[in-house]
Amino acid sequence: MEENKVLVTAEETTEVSAEAVAPTPEVAPEAAPERAPRQNRGRRDGGRGRGRGPRRSAAPRPKEYEERVVTINRVSKTTKGGRRLRFTAVVVIGFGKGKYGYGNAKAQEVPDAIKKAIEVAKKNTFTVELVKGDTIAHEVVGKFGACRVFLKPAPEGTGVIAGGPVRAILELAGVRNVYSKIYGSRTPLNILKATDHGLRSLKRAADVKRLREAA
Repeated sequence: MEENKVLVTAEETTEVSAEAVAPTPEVAPEAAPERAPRQNRGRRDGGRGRGRGPRRSAAPRPKEYEERVVTINRVSKTTKGGRRLRFTAVVVIGFGKGKYGYGNAKAQEVPDAIKKAIEVAKKNTFTVELVKGDTIAHEVVGKFGACRVFLKPAPEGTGVIAGGPVRAILELAGVRNVYSKIYGSRTPLNILKATDHGLRSLKRAADVKRLREAA
């Protein structure tokens, strides 16, 4: 009897172990409930906002003047803490039709120096009267310091016979035909000031006529 009990126990143990080892059937995951599409609020075109229309791209404004960088120079100042480096920019601006300006400024970076020089040039503008053929009325010599700039009218089709700062200021002023020559100092700022002095020394035809009649 005891042997039979042992056998039954062994069989029951085998059945139980078999049931434990048997794989359990996999349960499929429940599908997530579908969400209703979100309704766009605001503009009619579906974008965000408060019912405003599409943004309009701002049209680029035409330039009132043309600018030209004549020279950029690096300068240094020795202080108690060491050498302090800065940049100097000389800029010429022109409105055409006889109006021009120039200026110079310093800054720690080149773009800042150019921007400041343009602002100075806007406040330092002058006007020169042009005659037929987009040239000057008569010969003139501009002076500043040790620099002399000779300007002479030229026939139509000659072009601007000049170089460096003189060409920049004449072209932006609207002069198309002229001869020029530089004597003495070659510093760009001195050349600009001498050229400006020469252009501002030009006499109008009406003034010359009045002087001749008075004489």
